[in-house]
Amino acid sequence: MKRPIPDVSKTHTPTGPLIPLAVREGADLEGYHRFLLPEGGELEFDRAQMSDAIDQRGLHLLACGLKKGDRVGLVLPQNHEFVLTFMGALAVGVVPVPMYPPLSLGKLDSYVSTAEHILEAAQAKALVTEKKVQPVLWSLVGKVKSLKAVHCVEDFKERLPGQPDVSHLKPGDVAFLQFTSGSTSQPKGVMVTHGNLVANCYAIQVDGLKCNPKDVGVSWLPLYHDMGLIGCVLSPFFIHMPMTYIPTLTFVKHPTLWMETMHRVRGTMAFAPNFAYALARRRTSEEKLAKLDLSCVRILGCGAEPNHPDTLRAFSDHFAKAKLSPGAILPCYGMAEATLAMTFCELGRGLKTDVIDAAAWHDEGRAVPAQKDAAEEGTVEFVSCGRSFGGHEVMVIKEDDTPAPERVVGEIVYKGPSVTAGYFENAAATKEAFTELGLRTGDLGYLAGGELYVTGRKKDLIILNGRNYDPQSIEWEVAEVPGIRKGNVVAFSVPGTSSEELVVVCESKETDREKLVAAVKQRVQQALFLNATDVVLIGPGELPKTSSGKLQRRRTREQYLMQSLGEEGVRTHGKSAETLMLAKHLGRGVMARVKHNVKRGAEGLKSALSRDSKSDDEKKD
Repeated sequence: MKRPIPDVSKTHTPTGPLIPLAVREGADLEGYHRFLLPEGGELEFDRAQMSDAIDQRGLHLLACGLKKGDRVGLVLPQNHEFVLTFMGALAVGVVPVPMYPPLSLGKLDSYVSTAEHILEAAQAKALVTEKKVQPVLWSLVGKVKSLKAVHCVEDFKERLPGQPDVSHLKPGDVAFLQFTSGSTSQPKGVMVTHGNLVANCYAIQVDGLKCNPKDVGVSWLPLYHDMGLIGCVLSPFFIHMPMTYIPTLTFVKHPTLWMETMHRVRGTMAFAPNFAYALARRRTSEEKLAKLDLSCVRILGCGAEPNHPDTLRAFSDHFAKAKLSPGAILPCYGMAEATLAMTFCELGRGLKTDVIDAAAWHDEGRAVPAQKDAAEEGTVEFVSCGRSFGGHEVMVIKEDDTPAPERVVGEIVYKGPSVTAGYFENAAATKEAFTELGLRTGDLGYLAGGELYVTGRKKDLIILNGRNYDPQSIEWEVAEVPGIRKGNVVAFSVPGTSSEELVVVCESKETDREKLVAAVKQRVQQALFLNATDVVLIGPGELPKTSSGKLQRRRTREQYLMQSLGEEGVRTHGKSAETLMLAKHLGRGVMARVKHNVKRGAEGLKSALSRDSKSDDEKKD
């Protein structure tokens, strides 16, 4: 008989149980993990089935010759295969390296290059994937020195005897490597320990969300990214929360499915980046809205990118017609180097913003509250990301590393047990970010009333005429111009004849490009009193983005200076070019596999001859 889900605030602590043990201990509890399939239908595992399937997957990884501490790349497009393999690796102490799958034939060159960098940096011994992806990935064997083989989950079906011993895992052991998004630099492998995971999962679910046995989670987030993986896989396993997973691409094609699923399964919690709230609101018609009852929803977390106040207000107002509580919106802040979550807003309060004087912020880096009668163009509005968790501390420091006073913008620094062990085999980057002061996030923000307001990335800061501008404030204004694709605008500065000049790059389908360029320049001038020296329009999907969908401003700027914007991949060259690109990588994969098999055959023959020679010598003796 299944036991009811317990109140984990009374059974769990910030130090335990470790997650593989929590999975084992929860095998006889009520609840489920449900996976919607891309082709329709769904798979459902009860907790006993899930625990057993995870154990089996771990045993298969050991049977592949992997051992505790070995790194293994995971390229698994299907959610259930990813969860089973990742959790199986944790159970046996193998260190998984989540990697995003190839999503576009036109960008295979870029994908393979990034995958090679990640596997090389992780010193991965093996790669686990699905048979439909395997042919392309074989080309990485031979390119990556440490990589010995590619394994397919379809070959892991035979039942193996035994059960992994999860008691050998220690809090200081590295659980997995989470590679950073690469939005401002090359991806780096963050070493997340088992102790980090427990501390952050407890902070999220117990301290932050005040989870209870009746909570039900829904997620469409990509599982290879920290928000989807830790927030929606590991922390639910830690507290035994029932989960329903929607394939990411299914959500992108049918954004209404997110709230429809919340309605259907009576979901209480979900998390997503800012853009998803804009997309869900825009695609959910009044007719579809009338069929939804979202009174069950307790928390809708928003993080992973700057939170736009207008986006969250519009979402909340729109879905209020479906009985969504205005207090459900929960802005938050986090990053991979702190495992995931760093600050949460107060539960049930909803959106809280700070409207400040634009001139004082741009000129002096001070967040001075705006006068009530101030004109809108003279103000800037930021969303509160709340406070840090128990046992953790968030602070803001000035350029001289001293604490910044209240309402003074500086770099955000974080301390606590969720701060990870550094970057794998990258001592220089580790020393730069993980300091005695704490984790230097590279993000800018300020504290007001004990709450954190994030204003942007330090490296992305735009300085024009001696004033500081965060790119988001420019990008959000441009995104409001009809014809510009929302969430697909990048602003940066480049050296000009006498000073830095502003460049804006936007995606659009519009054919009257001169008119649209003029509209963008006018919007920037009227809203921010800035002159955009150049506005570049490119096609949908041509802006460089990370695997998690974040805009890559540094890379966009580089492409602009090299006059190669829109040339990444071959999407503009049609299907024939995509076919040639695929054929090239398949050919490389076949050759790599042949070489691998020949090498294995030669090693086997050499070993057999050695044994025969030894046997003959023994006979002579």
